[in-house]
Amino acid sequence: MSQIDASDAERTSPSAGASAEPVPETRGLTVWAEIDLPALEANVRTLRGLAPSSEFMAVVKADAYGHGLLPVARAALRAGATWLGAAQFAEAFALRDAGLTTRLLTWLSVPGSDFAGAVSRDIDLSASAPWVLDEVAAAASAVGRPARVHLKVDTGLGRGGAYGADWGDLVRHARRFEAEGSIEVVGVWTHFAHADSPEHPTVLAQQERFFEAVAEAERAGCRPEVRHLANSAATLVHPSAHADLVRPGIAMYGLTPVPQVDDDFGLRPVMTLRARLALVKRLPAGQGISYGHAYVPEVDTVVGLVPAGYGDGIPRNATNVGPLLVDGRRTTIAGRVCMDQVVVDLGPDSQAQAGDVVTLFGGAPGEPTAQDWADATDTISYEIVTRLGARVPRLLLGDSAATDATPAATHHTTPGTTPEADTGSRA
Repeated sequence: MSQIDASDAERTSPSAGASAEPVPETRGLTVWAEIDLPALEANVRTLRGLAPSSEFMAVVKADAYGHGLLPVARAALRAGATWLGAAQFAEAFALRDAGLTTRLLTWLSVPGSDFAGAVSRDIDLSASAPWVLDEVAAAASAVGRPARVHLKVDTGLGRGGAYGADWGDLVRHARRFEAEGSIEVVGVWTHFAHADSPEHPTVLAQQERFFEAVAEAERAGCRPEVRHLANSAATLVHPSAHADLVRPGIAMYGLTPVPQVDDDFGLRPVMTLRARLALVKRLPAGQGISYGHAYVPEVDTVVGLVPAGYGDGIPRNATNVGPLLVDGRRTTIAGRVCMDQVVVDLGPDSQAQAGDVVTLFGGAPGEPTAQDWADATDTISYEIVTRLGARVPRLLLGDSAATDATPAATHHTTPGTTPEADTGSRA
């Protein structure tokens, strides 16, 4: 896809300091997300450098946190990831069916899930309860190959995993199936409750419980290939938790899981969300704006209509607080977030025009960040990027898997898909 033409550049160029990758053609788009794949690759290399002796699982669940499953997975593998992780079977199947052959773990299942489909695709499975092992073993027998299983222990999160005495029961159940040859216990894992609070006492307590659980499994005869518990936060600030494999998620996308720590760890935000003004007009002082007149300008002013709303993933509680960069200055949404649009008060002296670019969040100097949006709406940056709607096109910057001669080609994709030029195995 071509770059923005010169006549459009002055009114649409990103802030200084943005990625040097070619800017995709956006004329005619109402809203779009730019996905900086070289930034993602740089983040993977940075994170790998923090845990050089551990395997690296790139967590690409939830359409790669809203960034695009297949392009992100391929970029992560190019940068040195040795595993992929996805929460849902459908995501894992999509990765395998696209030709990615690296080690792959998926961990959420219910009775009746397609375990046979996972086993036949050589996808590692997680088990937190004996019923899971029963169904996995049956599927493995039907397929004719042993299933690779990671036993999950609940060390204090109180969510997934076997808790307390249930852990011993799960291990013994697994050993029976190992003896039959239907499963192989290749991993033991857990998840932190407070890794994003570096000084929280549960962090060390969970580590201790985890390694006790590993020892119990090994005494029973399990010989796991990988022991893993480090998420993004633990990868960044808890080296003692790195073990055999780390599982960065949000950090891979350039967003910190520990915003209270004044350190960006050298990570670069991967997603930038932009839109174009659809309408610019003057309104008199006292004229309420949008539903419920939740914002009323005190002086005559110029307002702009931004064609993006909660149907695109903009939080509705960003009413009057969602930060924007438009017409050269930082401001906030004026009035209610609607399904398809928001309004911005551009100020009485604004020279903005329809078609001008609005940056909702990104990472260049002066741009609001996903963390700014999280702070404004009382949530976390994970939700801000992941909730981005399916009708927002993802424009891929620096996709080195492209087949044309452009050094850093840019492609246009929608969530859950990948450009035609980016198909096939890149593992």
